[in-house]
Amino acid sequence: MALSMLDKAAEKNDKSQWLAELSAEFEREAKNPNPCVGSTLLSETERTRVWIIRLAPGERIGFHRHVLDYFWTSVNGGRGRQHVHDGTTVEYTYAPGETRHETYGKGEFKVHDLENLGDREMVFMTVEFKDSANKPMALPAGVRPQAAA
Repeated sequence: MALSMLDKAAEKNDKSQWLAELSAEFEREAKNPNPCVGSTLLSETERTRVWIIRLAPGERIGFHRHVLDYFWTSVNGGRGRQHVHDGTTVEYTYAPGETRHETYGKGEFKVHDLENLGDREMVFMTVEFKDSANKPMALPAGVRPQAAA
């Protein structure tokens, strides 16, 4: 059975006011949605996009928007904090190999960031499915991997 984030209890979950710079970044994303759900796009086909997120201790990937069905796998485990579009701030511990599946209906989405709270690199793989209820958002120039010569 595939698990989603609805099946995972946050270790911390609050609606405290975000710092001004986080709120400003969130507002910028709302006006110009960021489709880059990882640090690097590793591969793309007609059906999928494969991303990796590598975060050093204290490093953060900024707000990005999920509109496609996808799954993520925590490669090496770790502890992270997310600021989510509903105003919550949540913290989770991820086990190596932990995998979660997310689906979105037409017009649904999730916007969040991710910060590494641990003392070692935290790595995630994310696979998006382009044949979802929502159309894939266009990627910015330079995001797609260049073909090998």
